[in-house]
Amino acid sequence: QVQLVESGGGSVQAGGSLRLSCAAFGHTYITYCMAWFRQVPGKEREGVAVIDWISQTNYADSVKGRFTIFKDNAKNTLYLQMNSLKPEDTAMYYCAADAVVCSLNKFDYMNWGQGTQVTVSS
Repeated sequence: QVQLVESGGGSVQAGGSLRLSCAAFGHTYITYCMAWFRQVPGKEREGVAVIDWISQTNYADSVKGRFTIFKDNAKNTLYLQMNSLKPEDTAMYYCAADAVVCSLNKFDYMNWGQGTQVTVSS
């Protein structure tokens, strides 16, 4: 059974850093297109960062210069390094795979992890 498992969330103060991980079990998703999304209750799930099979990346404007998406093919794991965190980064973060199109559009992805909570206090 294919499974995506996120970890690394937590509570930090503004300006701090966190690294999220997404382990892919049962499929070599890590070699294809994978992405990070986030969602705040009552709001739409939004794309944060995406990485394709040749490690080209794209970011939401709100996180450019602060977040970095990367992967370890040998460990079948996707990462999101988050620096200079702001209170507005507070959200549940999800990794996603099995994309129709490699994008930051949530509708293009068919497989999702359970999410990991990130809370940034001011």
